Amino acid sequence: MRRVLSALVLMSGVAALLPPLHPAIAAAPIPEVGGAAVPSLAPMLARVLPGVVNIAVRGKVRAENPLLQDPFFRRFFNLPQHSQPEERETQATGSGVVVDAANGYVLTNGHVVENAIRIEVTTKDNRR
Repeated sequence: MRRVLSALVLMSGVAALLPPLHPAIAAAPIPEVGGAAVPSLAPMLARVLPGVVNIAVRGKVRAENPLLQDPFFRRFFNLPQHSQPEERETQATGSGVVVDAANGYVLTNGHVVENAIRIEVTTKDNRR
């Protein structure tokens, strides 16, 4: 075992000293479109980002362990044949987009808010 480990360490050291198989590749130049440089996304992002919000969620989910559904497992550990899955508290975060600020409508994915008991929406300027 010691001989194998020594050989492995020696081969790793030799491999680290070898030159790379592929030469370094220089960064590609930014392509020009119709004689002009590629436009920046910064102005568009400056307009759109205030509409993006953070969504913090607290909720409860039923924690079902798949092993507890196996009759052999239940019999082996002398567990009751039928038991209720336990509930546990969860926290999650996601993002959303304001679609109607006057009425407070925010669009997000369903999995962000499913099983939610409390939902807190925070804007870019920390308004809640």
